Amino acid sequence: MMDRRITELVNLTKVKFGLDNYYLERHGLSRNVNIFNETIYTLSMEWFPNAVTVPEDDDSNPEGAAVIDINVNTRKFESVIFTMGKTYATNGVTFATSDRNDIIKWIEQETGLTYGKQFQLYKEEEERLLFNECMDGTAVSPSGSIEIKLDKEDRLTLFSVFGQFPSKEIVKDEEYTLSIENVEHLAKEQLKLVEFPSFDKEKLFPVYAVEEVYVTNENKSIIPFEFIVDVRSYLKIDEVISWDEPINTPFKRKEIKCLEEVTVDQAFTSEPSPDSFPITKEEKEKSQLTVQEMLRKEYPEDTGQWILKTLHREKGYIHAILRMSKQDSHVFQRKLVIMIDPKTLQAVNYMDNKPMLEIFDEFMPAEEVTITREAAYEKIKDRFEMEPYYVYDFESKQYVLCGKIDCEYGVNGSNEEIVALDDL
Repeated sequence: MMDRRITELVNLTKVKFGLDNYYLERHGLSRNVNIFNETIYTLSMEWFPNAVTVPEDDDSNPEGAAVIDINVNTRKFESVIFTMGKTYATNGVTFATSDRNDIIKWIEQETGLTYGKQFQLYKEEEERLLFNECMDGTAVSPSGSIEIKLDKEDRLTLFSVFGQFPSKEIVKDEEYTLSIENVEHLAKEQLKLVEFPSFDKEKLFPVYAVEEVYVTNENKSIIPFEFIVDVRSYLKIDEVISWDEPINTPFKRKEIKCLEEVTVDQAFTSEPSPDSFPITKEEKEKSQLTVQEMLRKEYPEDTGQWILKTLHREKGYIHAILRMSKQDSHVFQRKLVIMIDPKTLQAVNYMDNKPMLEIFDEFMPAEEVTITREAAYEKIKDRFEMEPYYVYDFESKQYVLCGKIDCEYGVNGSNEEIVALDDL
């Protein structure tokens, strides 16, 4: 029998999206931890149209099925997707016209967010609107998004909300004073020679391109772009892993449990996920030894070649992220992820992106570079851009004002021509 609290959310969903012609085929609970270290519980539902017959052994969703996720605690809908853009909802969400303002008002009502303050229009297409997260009109990183799609009759076929959309309380209020001119020395340092692969030509091209970074408005310190893309709390390690002797015993992989079982009581009491707990000193020290032991087994000749960058919790495991200590010039870099059981603090599995990178071994090598970094910088320095961003700082647990250094262009190192990076 379905728990009455789940039944209530199911009925709310049925009425809200006019699912009288549907039946609930499947449902389940899941949880994740957001960047504020809060545990979010989600009820996922799959509604099938009454008129559509589905084979018993078919796990896929038929055309017109409604896949809907709702936040258990806030009762706000995270996503609504009608499969293949087809809806059988009789009294579903419909707009009198596909007027943008009507749609924006509906989004504000559903999310509790204010247009222009917390989200803004990013892209408008026929029957589709895409919004991104903002803070009083200033872009935010990690960025959230809102997407909405309608069919030809202006009926809702997709609605999704992704991101944090924080309140003003955790935003550090300051006046933006940065410009590309007053951080020119930092901007110049971000111009790096990298080899871009062209899949059409199966060739590598040497290009001087800008590595995106955020510069804090207050003290002009650097926040690397990679730390913002990975939207979770992590523990910095930055330690080179070395050893004197390899271990001849082979490493044995174990199967990773991808899905955890979440109970109704856990969801409705907002029980913190184990992924939200900080990594203890003992876990950190033992994880470092475990990483070394695993490398000694699987990568016996690689002493001193790997840096343990960070540790974080994910899906019930401790994940150790490693990078090569000596990076080559490829735009895609080698990365190793080691999964550690938090109970035994032993490595159970790992992922190495080496097989993906080996694709480029078949490409024609990059031609000889004929221009210096200084000369390349002079060629494109006028094309550098710096835009204000509110960036979440995991250490101070607030959003700080930054400038994002970026450039859509690069300089081909072999022929010295300016190229649009999107064309590579």
